[in-house]
Amino acid sequence: MDSFEFNKIAGAVLGTLLFIMATGLLAEAIFAPPAQVVAGYALPAGEPEKGGSAAAPAAQSEPLPVLLAKADAKKGEGLIKPCTACHSFEKGGPNKVGPNLYGVVDRPIASHEGFNYSAAIKEHGAKGEKWTFENLDHFIAGPKAYIPGTAMGYAGLKEADRRADVLAYLRTLSDNPAPLPTP
Repeated sequence: MDSFEFNKIAGAVLGTLLFIMATGLLAEAIFAPPAQVVAGYALPAGEPEKGGSAAAPAAQSEPLPVLLAKADAKKGEGLIKPCTACHSFEKGGPNKVGPNLYGVVDRPIASHEGFNYSAAIKEHGAKGEKWTFENLDHFIAGPKAYIPGTAMGYAGLKEADRRADVLAYLRTLSDNPAPLPTP
């Protein structure tokens, strides 16, 4: 094989590579995704503080009894759909990852038969505490913040009116529903 033939083969290989590169560049120019204006995700800005901690009162602008008086149990029933992965809600229903929640309102904490509660929940139950509307509201808002050490992996429901809807629905899950708290 003489050098002229070798040059023809090398030129063909290099020409093919150049053609493939040019085709790739042209395809990227034609089918390029739109450029992202801002890198990353926009995070919600905190509310400005006005003479102290304005975030705490803004979290729940109305007292729980007022929210419960306006609550819609039907909406609450729709909001508990994600909870059904770990809890059952029917009378006599089985315990799952979490205990059955039928009749949970005003039930002593850590008292459902056949469920092994975490030590943190058992501690509250040993003190004689009950799942009052207020306790449930705080727990649903942030289980790990309200009872540190709980095994419940739910992040919490931050909107107070939606929590009130859930509480109104939980109230209906009883043979003898607990009375609503008065303002």
